[in-house]
Amino acid sequence: MVKVRHWTRPNAFKAQVNENDFKLVEEDLSEDLQQGEVLLESVYLSVDPYMRIYGDPIGEHKTMFGEACLKVIKTRNGEFPLGTLVLANSGWSTHYLSKDGKDLRSIPYDLGSLSPSLSLGVLGWSGLTAYFGLRILEPKAGEICVVNGAAGAVGSLVGQLAKQKGLTVIGFAGSDEKCNWLTNDLKFDYAFNYKKISLEDAFKKAAPKGVDVFFDNVGGDFFHEMVTKHMATHGRVSICGSISNYNDTEKHKFPQINMDILMRQLTIRGFTVYSFAKEFDTAFNDMVPLVKKGELICKETVFEDFDKMPVAFVGLFNGANTGKAVVKASSYP
Repeated sequence: MVKVRHWTRPNAFKAQVNENDFKLVEEDLSEDLQQGEVLLESVYLSVDPYMRIYGDPIGEHKTMFGEACLKVIKTRNGEFPLGTLVLANSGWSTHYLSKDGKDLRSIPYDLGSLSPSLSLGVLGWSGLTAYFGLRILEPKAGEICVVNGAAGAVGSLVGQLAKQKGLTVIGFAGSDEKCNWLTNDLKFDYAFNYKKISLEDAFKKAAPKGVDVFFDNVGGDFFHEMVTKHMATHGRVSICGSISNYNDTEKHKFPQINMDILMRQLTIRGFTVYSFAKEFDTAFNDMVPLVKKGELICKETVFEDFDKMPVAFVGLFNGANTGKAVVKASSYP
């Protein structure tokens, strides 16, 4: 038997998430595998804001859902030899039993000397989200790009990719330390602490003629003010997330923005990265070399030990992480 630990979510979230929303459950899992089965141990697990609003707990224990990078520790499936690294939506669990391997995904590129954790971030859903979310904005050299949540897993990549396309990049984050990282390390042209400066004052300095492309991770008041006051004519907006609203218990009401969209001739588009599944290989072909050459910087906030899953998740909503937040559950190789 192998001792398996799950972080479960017994009840639906209510208002602000906190560590008490989760419960740790243990069970014994047989190592006596049937033909085709694969037993895996989690190496790195991902925590992401979308987990606050999407998805249902997994199985009888109501295990919190999510993606992990796992290693094969026992196998009766020829497609997954011992020691193989794979990705799976296995939830917040130390171990996972795949019945036939069909729910496991091979990492579709050579990691080389890179950490396997990057398969959950810059070379995973975060990177794909940044890549395609920026692409639909049709960015052009010389334009001005704004990204909020700019020091997060997605926003930090959006800004770098936009810079590589020749745009002036303006980022908004929640601390001076994060803003310094954006300008000094990631080479954003401007970075503003939204807790200390109004959008109006920021754009008087950085974009007095308006913003051409806006990648929105935050929603709420930020989105409303951008659309009604700061977008240039023919501006484009990509809606990736709305983290400012995820803990709301009721929907906020905003003044109508139809005429602002009309008069500025704006294009506003929401997207989910799964819509681009047929092009994932193209994105990885572009991004893997950039990461390996150090031209796409991917900072991680790594929480050591599986017990830190709730701490890591709650931290997403109070600014505890810079870049991608992951939990390291075991060593590899």
